Amino acid sequence: MELTPFWFGVYKLVKYAVYPLTWLFVLLVLLTALLLAPSSPARLRWTRLLAIGSLCVLYLAANPLIANTLMALLESRFPAFDHSVTQHYDAIVVLGGGVRSAGSLRPAPELSAQSTERTLCGADLYRQGFAPRLLLSGGDARVFGEGPKEAEEMKRLAVRLGVPDKEIMLEDRSRTTYENLVETRRLLGPKSVLLVTSAMHLPRAVALARKQGLEAVPFPCGYHATNLPWDDWRQANLFDLLPDVSALRRSTEALSEMVGILVYRLTGKL
Repeated sequence: MELTPFWFGVYKLVKYAVYPLTWLFVLLVLLTALLLAPSSPARLRWTRLLAIGSLCVLYLAANPLIANTLMALLESRFPAFDHSVTQHYDAIVVLGGGVRSAGSLRPAPELSAQSTERTLCGADLYRQGFAPRLLLSGGDARVFGEGPKEAEEMKRLAVRLGVPDKEIMLEDRSRTTYENLVETRRLLGPKSVLLVTSAMHLPRAVALARKQGLEAVPFPCGYHATNLPWDDWRQANLFDLLPDVSALRRSTEALSEMVGILVYRLTGKL
């Protein structure tokens, strides 16, 4: 199940091939090489093609309409959780979304915005009585050296939010979503769980959980998209056509998640 440190590093490195910024960088490197080489008709044609390709990649990846549509395709997979349901679960499982290490400026480890949001959702569900315990999942995902474990930092926040220490379980070995759910299944067995993670992450996480034999009910925590796929196109205005750095980030995250689903299917994990 576990990746060796070497293969985990390879896994993290290969993910860069999915990022539009990587594509743009490669195109610009090739374009620069052609511009520095002696001129010829063939090189001029390739220079024009690379320039046009770079512009297209940048515009498409940073287009708000495209970014929102990609996100909506993922986030619309499961509906928002109905808080009026009376069903109870064996546990609330919260998947980590990153943690920042302490350094010469940051005095202590700090949860990422996603981890903070997910922990808040999990603690709120616990306080509403949906399950008697809270399982926080996430280990040290650094490739080099050692860093803080997500689950431990999430627990500190959950305790401050009023969740009793004795009702919190930690899964602090995992580094990937697949390992999150394998380790969760090892700790809980084939239980019913309320699975808390970002809305865009749920399609992969729920499929992995059910593959492991968990009775997983999705709880989307945090949306990037506002509307269902294509709804934004009917309401689009001029500003939705302008490149935006936040749109580049959203499209990068959506593409990474979509490729992750594909890779997990091809490797038999889903």
